[in-house]
Amino acid sequence: MKQVLSILFFLINFVSLSSLASPVTTKHAMVVTEQYLATQVGVSILKAGGNAVDAAVAVGYALAVVNPCCGNLGGGGFMTIHLAKGKDIFLNFRERAPFAATPTMFLDATGHVIADKSTIGYAAAAVPGTVLGLDTALKKYGTMTRQQVMLPAIHLAEHGYILTAGDIKILDPQTKYFKLYPNVAKIFLRSNKPYKVGDRLVQIDLANTLKQISRLGPAVFYRGQIAKEVVDASQAHGGIFTLKDFSDYFVQEYTPIYCTYRGYQIISAAPPSSGGITLCEMLNILENYPLRTFKFHSAKSAHYIIEAMRYAFFDRNNLLGDPNFVSNPVDQLISKDYAANIVRNILDTQATPSIDLEKSKINHEGTNTTHYSIIDSWGNAVSTTVTLNSFFGAKVIAGHTGFFLNDEMDDFTSQSGTANKFGLIQGEKNNIQPGKRPLSAMTPTIITRDNKLVMVVGSPGGPRIITSTLQTILNVLDYHMNIQDAVDAPRFHHQWLPDVVIVEEPQVFSDETTKELQTMGYHFVTQPKWSAVEAIYIDPMTHLLQGGSDNRRLAGMAAGY
Repeated sequence: MKQVLSILFFLINFVSLSSLASPVTTKHAMVVTEQYLATQVGVSILKAGGNAVDAAVAVGYALAVVNPCCGNLGGGGFMTIHLAKGKDIFLNFRERAPFAATPTMFLDATGHVIADKSTIGYAAAAVPGTVLGLDTALKKYGTMTRQQVMLPAIHLAEHGYILTAGDIKILDPQTKYFKLYPNVAKIFLRSNKPYKVGDRLVQIDLANTLKQISRLGPAVFYRGQIAKEVVDASQAHGGIFTLKDFSDYFVQEYTPIYCTYRGYQIISAAPPSSGGITLCEMLNILENYPLRTFKFHSAKSAHYIIEAMRYAFFDRNNLLGDPNFVSNPVDQLISKDYAANIVRNILDTQATPSIDLEKSKINHEGTNTTHYSIIDSWGNAVSTTVTLNSFFGAKVIAGHTGFFLNDEMDDFTSQSGTANKFGLIQGEKNNIQPGKRPLSAMTPTIITRDNKLVMVVGSPGGPRIITSTLQTILNVLDYHMNIQDAVDAPRFHHQWLPDVVIVEEPQVFSDETTKELQTMGYHFVTQPKWSAVEAIYIDPMTHLLQGGSDNRRLAGMAAGY
Protein backbone atom coordinates (compact mmCIF):
# COMPACT_ATOMS: atom_id res chain seq x y z
CA MET A 1 0.00 0.00 0.00
CA LYS A 2 2.84 2.40 0.80
CA GLN A 3 4.25 1.82 -2.66
CA VAL A 4 0.88 2.60 -4.24
CA LEU A 5 0.49 5.79 -2.22
CA SER A 6 3.94 7.01 -3.12
CA ILE A 7 3.17 6.53 -6.78
CA LEU A 8 -0.14 8.31 -6.44
CA PHE A 9 1.64 11.37 -5.10
CA PHE A 10 3.27 11.68 -8.52
CA LEU A 11 6.75 10.42 -7.69
CA ILE A 12 7.01 9.10 -11.20
CA ASN A 13 9.10 9.76 -14.26
CA PHE A 14 7.28 9.84 -17.55
CA VAL A 15 8.80 8.15 -20.55
CA SER A 16 7.02 10.56 -22.91
CA LEU A 17 5.33 13.95 -22.69
CA SER A 18 3.29 15.68 -25.38
CA SER A 19 5.05 17.93 -27.86
CA LEU A 20 3.72 20.25 -30.51
CA ALA A 21 2.56 18.47 -33.71
CA SER A 22 4.14 15.16 -32.72
CA PRO A 23 2.16 12.39 -31.04
CA VAL A 24 3.39 10.94 -27.78
CA THR A 25 4.43 7.34 -28.34
CA THR A 26 4.43 4.66 -25.64
CA LYS A 27 4.52 0.89 -25.57
CA HIS A 28 2.19 -0.23 -22.80
CA ALA A 29 -0.44 2.32 -21.74
CA MET A 30 -1.62 5.84 -22.46
CA VAL A 31 -3.70 8.57 -20.84
CA VAL A 32 -4.78 11.75 -22.65
CA THR A 33 -6.66 14.57 -20.91
CA GLU A 34 -6.93 18.34 -21.20
CA GLN A 35 -5.18 18.93 -17.87
CA TYR A 36 -1.67 17.60 -17.33
CA LEU A 37 -2.09 16.88 -13.61
CA ALA A 38 -5.11 14.69 -14.34
CA THR A 39 -3.08 12.86 -16.97
CA GLN A 40 -0.35 12.26 -14.38
CA VAL A 41 -2.93 10.87 -11.97
CA GLY A 42 -4.18 8.44 -14.61
CA VAL A 43 -0.67 7.21 -15.47
CA SER A 44 0.18 6.80 -11.79
CA ILE A 45 -2.86 4.56 -11.29
CA LEU A 46 -1.88 2.44 -14.29
CA LYS A 47 1.70 2.14 -13.06
CA ALA A 48 0.38 1.06 -9.67
CA GLY A 49 -1.39 -1.89 -11.29
CA GLY A 50 -4.81 -0.40 -11.91
CA ASN A 51 -6.69 -1.01 -15.13
CA ALA A 52 -8.13 1.55 -17.56
CA VAL A 53 -11.37 1.86 -15.56
CA ASP A 54 -9.48 2.49 -12.31
CA ALA A 55 -7.51 5.19 -14.11
CA ALA A 56 -10.66 6.66 -15.66
CA VAL A 57 -12.31 7.03 -12.26
CA ALA A 58 -9.18 8.57 -10.74
CA VAL A 59 -8.89 10.99 -13.67
CA GLY A 60 -12.57 11.89 -13.35
CA TYR A 61 -12.14 12.91 -9.72
CA ALA A 62 -8.86 14.68 -10.44
CA LEU A 63 -10.47 16.74 -13.20
CA ALA A 64 -13.10 17.87 -10.71
CA VAL A 65 -10.22 19.56 -8.89
CA VAL A 66 -7.76 20.72 -11.54
CA ASN A 67 -10.26 21.45 -14.35
CA PRO A 68 -13.14 22.98 -12.37
CA CYS A 69 -14.76 24.58 -15.43
CA CYS A 70 -15.64 21.21 -16.84
CA GLY A 71 -14.49 18.29 -14.74
CA ASN A 72 -16.99 17.94 -11.96
CA LEU A 73 -18.89 16.40 -9.12
CA GLY A 74 -21.92 18.54 -9.92
CA GLY A 75 -22.50 17.43 -13.50
CA GLY A 76 -22.80 14.18 -15.40
CA GLY A 77 -21.51 12.27 -18.37
CA PHE A 78 -21.05 9.08 -20.34
CA MET A 79 -18.40 6.36 -20.35
CA THR A 80 -17.76 3.96 -23.22
CA ILE A 81 -15.70 0.93 -22.16
CA HIS A 82 -14.06 -1.75 -24.28
CA LEU A 83 -12.75 -4.66 -22.25
CA ALA A 84 -9.89 -6.73 -23.62
CA LYS A 85 -11.98 -9.88 -23.24
CA GLY A 86 -14.35 -8.47 -25.87
CA LYS A 87 -17.19 -6.88 -23.90
CA ASP A 88 -18.34 -3.32 -24.66
CA ILE A 89 -20.25 -1.20 -22.15
CA PHE A 90 -21.92 2.19 -22.25
CA LEU A 91 -22.57 3.85 -18.87
CA ASN A 92 -25.12 6.65 -18.75
CA PHE A 93 -24.72 8.99 -15.79
CA ARG A 94 -26.32 11.98 -17.47
CA GLU A 95 -28.08 14.47 -15.20
CA ARG A 96 -31.87 14.22 -14.61
CA ALA A 97 -34.46 16.98 -14.41
CA PRO A 98 -35.83 17.54 -10.90
CA PHE A 99 -39.28 16.08 -10.22
CA ALA A 100 -40.74 19.59 -9.93
CA ALA A 101 -39.55 20.51 -13.44
CA THR A 102 -42.15 21.47 -16.04
CA PRO A 103 -42.05 22.01 -19.83
CA THR A 104 -42.73 25.73 -19.37
CA MET A 105 -40.47 26.46 -16.39
CA PHE A 106 -38.20 28.79 -18.37
CA LEU A 107 -41.00 30.74 -20.09
CA ASP A 108 -42.58 34.00 -18.96
CA ALA A 109 -46.30 34.72 -18.78
CA THR A 110 -46.36 35.54 -22.49
CA GLY A 111 -44.70 32.26 -23.47
CA HIS A 112 -41.26 33.67 -24.22
CA VAL A 113 -37.99 32.20 -22.94
CA ILE A 114 -36.62 34.07 -19.90
CA ALA A 115 -33.04 35.11 -20.59
CA ASP A 116 -30.36 33.30 -18.52
CA LYS A 117 -32.84 31.40 -16.34
CA SER A 118 -31.82 28.06 -17.84
CA THR A 119 -28.08 28.85 -17.69
CA ILE A 120 -27.34 30.76 -14.46
CA GLY A 121 -28.49 29.95 -10.94
CA TYR A 122 -30.00 26.99 -9.13
CA ALA A 123 -33.04 26.60 -11.38
CA ALA A 124 -30.67 25.81 -14.26
CA ALA A 125 -29.26 22.72 -12.53
CA ALA A 126 -30.28 19.13 -13.12
CA VAL A 127 -29.53 16.33 -10.64
CA PRO A 128 -25.80 15.45 -10.90
CA GLY A 129 -24.73 11.98 -11.97
CA THR A 130 -20.92 12.00 -12.00
CA VAL A 131 -20.33 10.63 -8.49
CA LEU A 132 -22.61 7.63 -8.89
CA GLY A 133 -21.40 7.11 -12.45
CA LEU A 134 -17.73 6.93 -11.48
CA ASP A 135 -18.47 4.74 -8.48
CA THR A 136 -20.57 2.36 -10.58
CA ALA A 137 -17.78 1.99 -13.15
CA LEU A 138 -15.25 1.31 -10.40
CA LYS A 139 -17.36 -1.28 -8.62
CA LYS A 140 -18.31 -3.20 -11.76
CA TYR A 141 -15.18 -2.96 -13.89
CA GLY A 142 -12.33 -1.60 -11.76
CA THR A 143 -9.85 -3.41 -9.55
CA MET A 144 -8.83 -0.80 -6.95
CA THR A 145 -10.63 0.67 -3.95
CA ARG A 146 -12.43 3.97 -3.91
CA GLN A 147 -9.88 5.28 -1.42
CA GLN A 148 -6.99 4.44 -3.73
CA VAL A 149 -8.39 6.11 -6.84
CA MET A 150 -9.66 9.21 -5.00
CA LEU A 151 -6.51 9.90 -2.99
CA PRO A 152 -4.76 11.95 -5.73
CA ALA A 153 -7.80 14.22 -6.17
CA ILE A 154 -8.06 14.78 -2.43
CA HIS A 155 -4.37 15.63 -2.27
CA LEU A 156 -4.67 18.12 -5.15
CA ALA A 157 -7.68 19.83 -3.57
CA GLU A 158 -6.26 19.96 -0.04
CA HIS A 159 -2.70 21.00 -0.86
CA GLY A 160 -3.45 22.87 -4.06
CA TYR A 161 -1.72 23.02 -7.41
CA ILE A 162 0.19 25.68 -9.30
CA LEU A 163 -1.84 27.46 -11.97
CA THR A 164 -0.42 27.53 -15.48
CA ALA A 165 -1.22 29.80 -18.41
CA GLY A 166 -3.71 27.20 -19.63
CA ASP A 167 -5.56 27.28 -16.31
CA ILE A 168 -5.64 31.08 -16.17
CA LYS A 169 -6.99 31.25 -19.73
CA ILE A 170 -10.09 29.42 -18.50
CA LEU A 171 -10.43 31.03 -15.06
CA ASP A 172 -9.85 34.68 -15.91
CA PRO A 173 -12.89 35.32 -18.18
CA GLN A 174 -15.19 34.03 -15.42
CA THR A 175 -14.17 36.68 -12.87
CA LYS A 176 -17.47 38.59 -13.13
CA TYR A 177 -19.41 35.42 -12.35
CA PHE A 178 -17.12 34.41 -9.48
CA LYS A 179 -17.80 37.82 -7.90
CA LEU A 180 -21.56 37.21 -7.84
CA TYR A 181 -21.39 34.70 -4.97
CA PRO A 182 -19.15 35.15 -1.87
CA ASN A 183 -18.54 31.41 -1.40
CA VAL A 184 -17.39 31.13 -5.04
CA ALA A 185 -15.22 34.25 -4.84
CA LYS A 186 -13.58 32.94 -1.68
CA ILE A 187 -12.26 29.93 -3.63
CA PHE A 188 -11.68 31.18 -7.16
CA LEU A 189 -10.54 34.74 -6.55
CA ARG A 190 -7.65 36.02 -4.44
CA SER A 191 -8.74 39.08 -2.46
CA ASN A 192 -11.56 39.43 -5.01
CA LYS A 193 -9.06 39.59 -7.89
CA PRO A 194 -8.22 36.95 -10.51
CA TYR A 195 -5.47 34.43 -9.91
CA LYS A 196 -2.26 34.73 -11.91
CA VAL A 197 0.11 32.21 -13.43
CA GLY A 198 2.21 30.67 -10.67
CA ASP A 199 -0.41 31.09 -7.93
CA ARG A 200 -1.52 28.03 -5.97
CA LEU A 201 -5.23 27.15 -5.99
CA VAL A 202 -6.30 25.37 -2.80
CA GLN A 203 -9.88 24.03 -2.47
CA ILE A 204 -10.46 22.95 1.13
CA ASP A 205 -14.25 22.66 0.83
CA LEU A 206 -13.92 20.41 -2.20
CA ALA A 207 -11.27 18.34 -0.40
CA ASN A 208 -13.67 17.77 2.49
CA THR A 209 -16.44 16.75 0.08
CA LEU A 210 -14.11 14.32 -1.67
CA LYS A 211 -13.06 12.86 1.68
CA GLN A 212 -16.70 12.22 2.57
CA ILE A 213 -17.31 10.45 -0.73
CA SER A 214 -14.10 8.44 -0.37
CA ARG A 215 -15.08 7.29 3.10
CA LEU A 216 -18.87 6.87 2.78
CA GLY A 217 -19.39 6.33 -0.95
CA PRO A 218 -22.06 7.88 -3.17
CA ALA A 219 -24.67 7.47 -0.41
CA VAL A 220 -23.41 10.64 1.27
CA PHE A 221 -23.78 12.53 -2.03
CA TYR A 222 -27.29 11.32 -2.85
CA ARG A 223 -28.87 10.61 0.54
CA GLY A 224 -26.60 12.23 3.11
CA GLN A 225 -25.07 15.53 4.16
CA ILE A 226 -23.94 16.63 0.69
CA ALA A 227 -27.41 16.13 -0.81
CA LYS A 228 -28.97 18.05 2.07
CA GLU A 229 -26.58 20.97 1.64
CA VAL A 230 -27.27 21.20 -2.11
CA VAL A 231 -31.03 20.96 -1.66
CA ASP A 232 -31.06 23.58 1.12
CA ALA A 233 -29.07 26.03 -1.03
CA SER A 234 -31.29 25.36 -4.04
CA GLN A 235 -34.50 26.00 -2.16
CA ALA A 236 -33.06 29.16 -0.59
CA HIS A 237 -32.11 30.60 -3.98
CA GLY A 238 -34.99 29.91 -6.33
CA GLY A 239 -34.15 26.31 -7.26
CA ILE A 240 -36.47 23.30 -7.19
CA PHE A 241 -34.25 20.47 -5.92
CA THR A 242 -35.65 18.10 -3.29
CA LEU A 243 -34.00 15.27 -1.39
CA LYS A 244 -36.09 12.80 -3.42
CA ASP A 245 -34.45 14.10 -6.62
CA PHE A 246 -31.11 12.95 -5.27
CA SER A 247 -32.16 9.74 -3.52
CA ASP A 248 -33.95 8.51 -6.68
CA TYR A 249 -31.05 9.20 -9.05
CA PHE A 250 -29.78 6.11 -10.90
CA VAL A 251 -27.12 5.15 -13.45
CA GLN A 252 -27.98 3.05 -16.50
CA GLU A 253 -25.85 0.59 -18.44
CA TYR A 254 -26.56 0.04 -22.12
CA THR A 255 -25.15 -1.65 -25.17
CA PRO A 256 -23.22 1.04 -27.09
CA ILE A 257 -24.14 2.23 -30.57
CA TYR A 258 -22.34 0.19 -33.24
CA CYS A 259 -21.67 0.95 -36.88
CA THR A 260 -18.90 0.35 -39.40
CA TYR A 261 -16.83 2.68 -41.56
CA ARG A 262 -14.52 1.34 -44.27
CA GLY A 263 -13.95 -1.89 -42.35
CA TYR A 264 -13.56 -0.28 -38.92
CA GLN A 265 -16.07 -0.84 -36.11
CA ILE A 266 -17.29 2.29 -34.34
CA ILE A 267 -18.37 1.84 -30.69
CA SER A 268 -20.03 4.97 -29.39
CA ALA A 269 -22.55 6.64 -27.13
CA ALA A 270 -26.20 5.59 -27.01
CA PRO A 271 -29.24 7.79 -26.12
CA PRO A 272 -29.75 10.00 -24.22
CA SER A 273 -26.57 10.91 -26.04
CA SER A 274 -27.18 11.78 -29.66
CA GLY A 275 -23.46 11.43 -30.30
CA GLY A 276 -23.15 7.83 -31.44
CA ILE A 277 -26.22 7.91 -33.68
CA THR A 278 -25.31 11.21 -35.32
CA LEU A 279 -21.68 10.16 -35.76
CA CYS A 280 -22.71 6.86 -37.37
CA GLU A 281 -25.23 8.55 -39.66
CA MET A 282 -22.54 10.97 -40.89
CA LEU A 283 -19.99 8.19 -41.37
CA ASN A 284 -22.52 6.06 -43.25
CA ILE A 285 -23.20 8.96 -45.62
CA LEU A 286 -19.51 9.72 -46.13
CA GLU A 287 -18.64 6.08 -46.76
CA ASN A 288 -20.30 6.59 -50.15
CA TYR A 289 -17.62 9.10 -51.19
CA PRO A 290 -13.89 8.41 -51.78
CA LEU A 291 -12.71 11.11 -49.39
CA ARG A 292 -9.12 9.90 -49.41
CA THR A 293 -8.91 10.75 -53.14
CA PHE A 294 -10.01 14.32 -52.47
CA LYS A 295 -7.59 16.94 -51.25
CA PHE A 296 -7.89 17.66 -47.53
CA HIS A 297 -10.22 20.65 -46.99
CA SER A 298 -10.89 20.92 -50.70
CA ALA A 299 -14.28 22.23 -51.80
CA LYS A 300 -15.28 18.72 -52.85
CA SER A 301 -14.46 17.03 -49.54
CA ALA A 302 -15.87 19.91 -47.49
CA HIS A 303 -19.12 19.85 -49.47
CA TYR A 304 -19.87 16.21 -48.75
CA ILE A 305 -18.82 16.45 -45.10
CA ILE A 306 -21.00 19.53 -44.53
CA GLU A 307 -23.97 17.87 -46.20
CA ALA A 308 -23.52 14.80 -43.98
CA MET A 309 -23.49 17.08 -40.94
CA ARG A 310 -26.60 18.93 -42.13
CA TYR A 311 -28.73 15.83 -42.69
CA ALA A 312 -27.55 14.06 -39.52
CA PHE A 313 -28.18 17.09 -37.33
CA PHE A 314 -31.66 17.52 -38.77
CA ASP A 315 -32.42 14.02 -37.52
CA ARG A 316 -30.54 14.56 -34.26
CA ASN A 317 -32.43 17.74 -33.40
CA ASN A 318 -35.88 16.42 -34.28
CA LEU A 319 -35.98 12.70 -33.62
CA LEU A 320 -33.96 11.93 -30.49
CA GLY A 321 -34.48 12.15 -26.74
CA ASP A 322 -34.21 10.26 -23.44
CA PRO A 323 -35.09 6.60 -24.24
CA ASN A 324 -36.91 6.35 -20.91
CA PHE A 325 -39.43 8.88 -22.24
CA VAL A 326 -39.46 8.68 -26.06
CA SER A 327 -38.96 6.13 -28.80
CA ASN A 328 -35.76 6.72 -30.77
CA PRO A 329 -35.54 5.34 -34.35
CA VAL A 330 -31.99 4.12 -33.73
CA ASP A 331 -31.89 1.19 -36.16
CA GLN A 332 -33.19 3.34 -38.98
CA LEU A 333 -30.85 6.28 -38.42
CA ILE A 334 -27.68 4.17 -38.28
CA SER A 335 -28.56 1.91 -41.22
CA LYS A 336 -26.57 1.93 -44.47
CA ASP A 337 -29.81 1.98 -46.50
CA TYR A 338 -30.99 5.13 -44.76
CA ALA A 339 -27.67 6.81 -45.51
CA ALA A 340 -27.86 5.71 -49.15
CA ASN A 341 -31.29 7.32 -49.42
CA ILE A 342 -29.81 10.59 -48.12
CA VAL A 343 -26.90 10.36 -50.55
CA ARG A 344 -29.35 10.21 -53.46
CA ASN A 345 -30.62 13.63 -52.40
CA ILE A 346 -27.20 15.30 -52.09
CA LEU A 347 -26.21 17.22 -55.21
CA ASP A 348 -22.54 17.11 -56.22
CA THR A 349 -22.16 20.83 -56.84
CA GLN A 350 -24.85 22.53 -54.77
CA ALA A 351 -25.56 23.02 -51.06
CA THR A 352 -28.88 21.79 -49.73
CA PRO A 353 -30.83 24.65 -48.07
CA SER A 354 -31.59 23.46 -44.54
CA ILE A 355 -35.18 24.61 -44.81
CA ASP A 356 -35.64 22.09 -47.64
CA LEU A 357 -34.94 19.09 -45.43
CA GLU A 358 -38.39 19.20 -43.88
CA LYS A 359 -39.83 19.05 -47.40
CA SER A 360 -37.44 16.38 -48.63
CA LYS A 361 -38.30 12.90 -49.76
CA ILE A 362 -36.19 11.34 -47.02
CA ASN A 363 -38.39 9.25 -44.71
CA HIS A 364 -37.70 11.04 -41.43
CA GLU A 365 -39.67 9.01 -38.91
CA GLY A 366 -40.95 10.53 -36.07
CA THR A 367 -19.28 24.92 -23.54
CA ASN A 368 -18.60 23.07 -21.15
CA THR A 369 -17.35 19.58 -21.13
CA THR A 370 -14.14 17.61 -20.81
CA HIS A 371 -13.08 14.39 -22.47
CA TYR A 372 -10.33 11.89 -21.69
CA SER A 373 -9.10 8.69 -23.34
CA ILE A 374 -7.25 5.79 -21.70
CA ILE A 375 -5.76 2.46 -22.82
CA ASP A 376 -4.07 0.12 -20.33
CA SER A 377 -1.41 -2.55 -20.83
CA TRP A 378 -4.03 -5.34 -21.03
CA GLY A 379 -5.88 -3.76 -23.94
CA ASN A 380 -8.81 -2.32 -21.98
CA ALA A 381 -9.94 1.07 -23.25
CA VAL A 382 -12.12 3.82 -21.76
CA SER A 383 -13.52 6.86 -23.50
CA THR A 384 -15.17 9.29 -21.05
CA THR A 385 -16.88 12.64 -21.47
CA VAL A 386 -18.21 14.57 -18.47
CA THR A 387 -19.86 17.96 -18.42
CA LEU A 388 -21.22 20.94 -16.53
CA ASN A 389 -22.65 22.22 -19.86
CA SER A 390 -21.44 25.84 -19.75
CA PHE A 391 -18.01 26.77 -18.40
CA PHE A 392 -18.46 26.44 -14.61
CA GLY A 393 -22.05 25.30 -15.15
CA ALA A 394 -24.72 27.38 -13.46
CA LYS A 395 -21.95 29.45 -11.78
CA VAL A 396 -23.14 28.43 -8.29
CA ILE A 397 -21.60 26.35 -5.48
CA ALA A 398 -23.97 25.09 -2.79
CA GLY A 399 -22.79 26.14 0.67
CA HIS A 400 -19.45 24.56 1.57
CA THR A 401 -19.61 21.68 -0.93
CA GLY A 402 -16.84 23.23 -3.06
CA PHE A 403 -18.12 22.10 -6.47
CA PHE A 404 -20.07 23.91 -9.20
CA LEU A 405 -23.55 22.77 -10.16
CA ASN A 406 -24.35 22.18 -13.83
CA ASP A 407 -26.71 24.17 -16.04
CA GLU A 408 -27.90 21.12 -17.98
CA MET A 409 -31.56 22.22 -17.96
CA ASP A 410 -30.55 24.41 -20.92
CA ASP A 411 -29.92 21.25 -22.95
CA PHE A 412 -33.64 20.56 -22.98
CA THR A 413 -36.00 22.19 -25.48
CA SER A 414 -37.29 25.15 -23.48
CA GLN A 415 -39.47 26.14 -26.41
CA SER A 416 -39.70 24.59 -29.86
CA GLY A 417 -38.14 26.85 -32.46
CA THR A 418 -36.02 28.73 -29.92
CA ALA A 419 -32.26 28.18 -29.86
CA ASN A 420 -30.41 27.16 -26.71
CA LYS A 421 -26.97 28.52 -25.72
CA PHE A 422 -25.35 26.48 -28.51
CA GLY A 423 -27.77 27.76 -31.17
CA LEU A 424 -29.48 24.35 -31.40
CA ILE A 425 -33.13 24.39 -32.37
CA GLN A 426 -34.60 21.15 -31.08
CA GLY A 427 -37.93 19.34 -31.13
CA GLU A 428 -40.55 18.18 -28.67
CA LYS A 429 -38.85 14.83 -28.04
CA ASN A 430 -36.34 16.73 -25.92
CA ASN A 431 -38.83 18.83 -23.95
CA ILE A 432 -38.57 19.16 -20.16
CA GLN A 433 -40.24 16.46 -18.07
CA PRO A 434 -39.72 15.43 -14.43
CA GLY A 435 -36.92 12.89 -14.10
CA LYS A 436 -35.96 13.13 -17.77
CA ARG A 437 -32.37 13.37 -19.00
CA PRO A 438 -31.63 16.07 -21.58
CA LEU A 439 -30.37 15.06 -25.00
CA SER A 440 -26.59 15.31 -25.17
CA ALA A 441 -23.97 15.60 -27.90
CA MET A 442 -21.22 13.87 -25.90
CA THR A 443 -19.59 11.24 -28.11
CA PRO A 444 -17.08 9.07 -26.22
CA THR A 445 -15.98 6.67 -28.94
CA ILE A 446 -13.76 3.61 -29.36
CA ILE A 447 -12.75 2.18 -32.75
CA THR A 448 -11.64 -1.38 -33.45
CA ARG A 449 -10.72 -3.43 -36.51
CA ASP A 450 -10.77 -7.23 -36.57
CA ASN A 451 -11.43 -7.09 -32.79
CA LYS A 452 -8.24 -5.11 -32.19
CA LEU A 453 -8.14 -1.62 -30.69
CA VAL A 454 -7.47 1.16 -33.18
CA MET A 455 -8.52 4.44 -31.60
CA VAL A 456 -10.06 6.06 -28.51
CA VAL A 457 -11.48 9.52 -29.12
CA GLY A 458 -13.90 12.19 -27.92
CA SER A 459 -14.20 15.89 -27.21
CA PRO A 460 -15.96 18.66 -25.31
CA GLY A 461 -17.78 21.43 -27.17
CA GLY A 462 -21.58 21.16 -27.10
CA PRO A 463 -22.98 20.08 -30.49
CA ARG A 464 -19.52 20.58 -31.96
CA ILE A 465 -18.41 17.53 -29.99
CA ILE A 466 -19.92 15.34 -32.68
CA THR A 467 -18.37 17.12 -35.65
CA SER A 468 -15.00 17.47 -33.90
CA THR A 469 -14.97 13.74 -33.23
CA LEU A 470 -16.05 13.03 -36.81
CA GLN A 471 -13.30 15.16 -38.34
CA THR A 472 -10.63 13.63 -36.11
CA ILE A 473 -11.70 10.15 -37.22
CA LEU A 474 -11.69 11.18 -40.88
CA ASN A 475 -8.29 12.83 -40.47
CA VAL A 476 -6.81 9.53 -39.30
CA LEU A 477 -8.73 6.92 -41.29
CA ASP A 478 -9.12 8.80 -44.58
CA TYR A 479 -6.32 11.36 -44.62
CA HIS A 480 -3.74 9.25 -42.73
CA MET A 481 -2.66 11.99 -40.33
CA ASN A 482 -0.82 11.12 -37.15
CA ILE A 483 -3.04 11.48 -34.11
CA GLN A 484 -1.55 14.80 -32.98
CA ASP A 485 -2.05 16.42 -36.38
CA ALA A 486 -5.53 14.91 -36.53
CA VAL A 487 -6.70 16.53 -33.29
CA ASP A 488 -4.97 19.85 -34.02
CA ALA A 489 -6.31 20.29 -37.57
CA PRO A 490 -8.66 23.27 -38.16
CA ARG A 491 -12.36 22.44 -37.86
CA PHE A 492 -15.69 23.42 -39.35
CA HIS A 493 -19.23 22.71 -38.17
CA HIS A 494 -22.81 22.63 -39.43
CA GLN A 495 -25.82 21.71 -37.28
CA TRP A 496 -28.77 22.11 -39.69
CA LEU A 497 -29.94 25.42 -38.21
CA PRO A 498 -28.78 28.13 -38.37
CA ASP A 499 -27.93 27.38 -42.00
CA VAL A 500 -24.30 28.50 -41.82
CA VAL A 501 -20.94 26.78 -41.83
CA ILE A 502 -19.03 27.78 -38.72
CA VAL A 503 -15.26 27.81 -39.27
CA GLU A 504 -12.45 28.30 -36.80
CA GLU A 505 -10.25 31.37 -36.68
CA PRO A 506 -8.08 32.41 -38.40
CA GLN A 507 -8.83 30.31 -41.49
CA VAL A 508 -9.90 26.74 -42.26
CA PHE A 509 -10.28 26.81 -46.03
CA SER A 510 -8.17 28.58 -48.61
CA ASP A 511 -9.61 31.71 -50.21
CA GLU A 512 -10.13 29.79 -53.43
CA THR A 513 -11.96 26.95 -51.65
CA THR A 514 -14.12 29.39 -49.70
CA LYS A 515 -15.19 31.16 -52.89
CA GLU A 516 -15.98 27.84 -54.56
CA LEU A 517 -18.12 26.77 -51.61
CA GLN A 518 -19.89 30.13 -51.55
CA THR A 519 -20.72 29.68 -55.22
CA MET A 520 -22.28 26.34 -54.28
CA GLY A 521 -24.55 28.14 -51.81
CA TYR A 522 -22.69 27.93 -48.50
CA HIS A 523 -22.52 30.79 -46.01
CA PHE A 524 -19.70 31.11 -43.49
CA VAL A 525 -19.30 32.45 -39.96
CA THR A 526 -15.87 32.57 -38.32
CA GLN A 527 -15.58 31.90 -34.58
CA PRO A 528 -12.76 31.28 -32.06
CA LYS A 529 -11.38 27.77 -31.90
CA TRP A 530 -13.53 25.20 -30.13
CA SER A 531 -13.48 21.74 -28.57
CA ALA A 532 -10.50 19.82 -27.22
CA VAL A 533 -10.15 16.36 -28.72
CA GLU A 534 -8.14 13.95 -26.58
CA ALA A 535 -7.33 10.81 -28.53
CA ILE A 536 -5.20 7.66 -28.71
CA TYR A 537 -4.29 5.72 -31.84
CA ILE A 538 -2.60 2.34 -32.00
CA ASP A 539 -0.15 2.03 -34.88
CA PRO A 540 -1.08 -1.20 -36.71
CA MET A 541 2.51 -1.80 -37.79
CA THR A 542 4.44 -1.14 -34.58
CA HIS A 543 1.54 -1.64 -32.14
CA LEU A 544 2.78 1.44 -30.27
CA LEU A 545 0.26 3.79 -28.67
CA GLN A 546 0.17 7.33 -30.03
CA GLY A 547 -1.44 10.04 -27.88
CA GLY A 548 -2.69 13.39 -29.12
CA SER A 549 -3.78 16.17 -26.74
CA ASP A 550 -5.51 19.05 -28.50
CA ASN A 551 -3.38 22.21 -28.76
CA ARG A 552 -6.55 24.23 -28.14
CA ARG A 553 -6.17 23.39 -24.42
CA LEU A 554 -2.78 24.61 -23.27
CA ALA A 555 -2.85 22.59 -20.05
CA GLY A 556 -3.53 19.26 -21.75
CA MET A 557 -1.12 16.36 -21.98
CA ALA A 558 -0.74 12.86 -23.36
CA ALA A 559 1.49 10.55 -21.33
CA GLY A 560 2.08 6.89 -20.69
CA TYR A 561 4.76 4.25 -20.27
